[in-house]
Order: sequence, then structure tokens, then C-alpha cells
Amino acid sequence: MNEHPPVVLLVDDEAQIRRFLRAGFELDGFTVQDAETGAAALNVVMQNRPDLIILDLGLPDMDGGDVLERLRTWSSIPTIVLSVRSNEAEKVRLIQGGADDYVVKPFGMAELLARAHAALRRQMRATSGEPMVKAGPLTIDLAARIVTLHGRRIMMTPKEYKLLQILAQHAGNVVTHQYLLKEVWGSQHTSDTHYLRIFVRKLRQKIEDDATRPRILQTELGIGYRLALQDSVKPTVQ
Repeated sequence: MNEHPPVVLLVDDEAQIRRFLRAGFELDGFTVQDAETGAAALNVVMQNRPDLIILDLGLPDMDGGDVLERLRTWSSIPTIVLSVRSNEAEKVRLIQGGADDYVVKPFGMAELLARAHAALRRQMRATSGEPMVKAGPLTIDLAARIVTLHGRRIMMTPKEYKLLQILAQHAGNVVTHQYLLKEVWGSQHTSDTHYLRIFVRKLRQKIEDDATRPRILQTELGIGYRLALQDSVKPTVQ
């Protein structure tokens, strides 16, 4: 991916949407492949192994969630789901099922491209072992377990660091409440969301310039949290 343009597979049965997506991704330097059905998409992935998949849920032959489920039995290719379905339970189900991110229609191309690059960077870190994660003025050295803000080291409790570590490992992508609770506090605490609220508040007081207007540790309402990458740090709700 360093020598050649990244390849994205666009899976959508609407030709107009595919043209819109193709134009945006090609302008951004991607090589684009496309598929109109779930079966065709799985065939393309098996034959060509794209770097990224943009997957619509409303396909004519099968639900996009079923495509994702089949895909995740043998592939970890970053996959961003597109859908008109905006309910929180659906988003959680898909992310827990292996989606790297979820974008609700209608959406802006700039937003989708930012999510796409975030997913690709996370995949590259996972395969290369890159230990440094940057989110605006925040730097997390996962190898040395050192966190700095504007170059100054931040001291954290073990639980605070563990929470930040997991978010950093998935930087740019949303991480569900249940996953964070399981990884930090154990499987018996997956419904104790008040633990998360308390520790997220503590983390924001340490890693945000203004904890009342968080830009780095972003909330995905009803779903979880996202550590914004360096190029996409922006205000968000608490």
C-alpha cells in the first residue's frame, strides 16, 4: 500500500451511489472496484483482496450484515458499512460483528474519506507493529506506555491507561461500550456503563485542552467512544 494506490471495493446496488463514491475515491487517489450484490462482492474480495471495503446494507441478494459475517470468517479487510438505518442497536450489532465503522446515509464524501483513511491507518499499524498513535496534540507510545500532551508527559492510573490504550489501538474507529467494559473491567461488567462515564471524564480532564468541549476522545451516542486521529480532531458532544 506504500508503493501502490490503495484499492477500495464499493458494494452498492444503486449505480448513482457507486458513481458518486467512485468519483470521490478516485479523486482521493484510490483504485476503485465495485460490486452490485453481496455474492459478487465476496467473489471480488476472494479474487482481488482489496485494501478497504465500503459496504451498503440494502443489497438485492442478501443483507450487508450477512456479507460482513461471511467475510469475517476468513478476512480482516477494513470494512465501513453504509446504511439508511440509523438506530443505535443496529450500529452496535454491526460493529460487534466486525465492521470497522458505520456511516449513515445521507453522508458527506469528506466524512467517508476521513473514516476510510482512519480504517486503513489502523490496519497498517496492526500489520506493521507501529507503536505511535497521534490524536491532535496527544501522542500515545504503546511500546513504552508513555502518553504526552503538547510534548509533556501525562501520568495515568493503570485503568485509565488501559482504556486509552484500547481506544488508541482502534484509533479513528468507534469502540463499543461493551467491548471497552469487557477489556478493561472484565466480562462480568459489560453492562456497567457508569464505569466508563466516570473514567472517560477523568481521561478527558487529562488529555483534552478543554474537557468540557472534547476534541480527542469523542462520543458516539448510544454506541461507544472514538479516539480521533491527528487529521480529524474536532469538537463533539459529551
